[in-house]
Amino acid sequence: MIKEFRDFIAKGNVMDMAVGIIIGAAFTAIVTSMVDDLVNPVLSLITGNTDFSGNYIVLKGTAPDGASLVAAKEAGATVWAYGSFITAVINFLIIAFVVFLLVKGVNRIKEAAMRKQEAETSAAGASTEALLAEIRDLLAAGQTPRTVVRPGDDLAPAPGATPARPPV
Repeated sequence: MIKEFRDFIAKGNVMDMAVGIIIGAAFTAIVTSMVDDLVNPVLSLITGNTDFSGNYIVLKGTAPDGASLVAAKEAGATVWAYGSFITAVINFLIIAFVVFLLVKGVNRIKEAAMRKQEAETSAAGASTEALLAEIRDLLAAGQTPRTVVRPGDDLAPAPGATPARPPV
């Protein structure tokens, strides 16, 4: 059982997931600070409120006028904390947008690497196996193979080799 657990943990996907969770936790702190310290003050200016995340409506019970969300909850009031919900939605949208940008960037890098690989493959020409298969197919069909010269091919016969005679 310990060996199975060790094998499970050693798999690449599990390690990648663990790294992602750790980075995600650190990223959450950054996004929370961004929302609390940068976005909410701007929204508070627009709405005329100084603490956007503390906005609430008392549904049942009573809360002192001007009491904070925490004070209203401690007083036993049932509150609809719409400010906290809006803050959570803003957090989600920021995280989703950043993840979108990351995925878009990774996809762009992958596409560039694939284009580069395709360009290198096409510049190198057909593989030896593909050329041999084409010659085999032409010979089987009774046709004469065409001569293919690729850049960098050495057309001189090997030392000590007899030059090939042209077909008669």
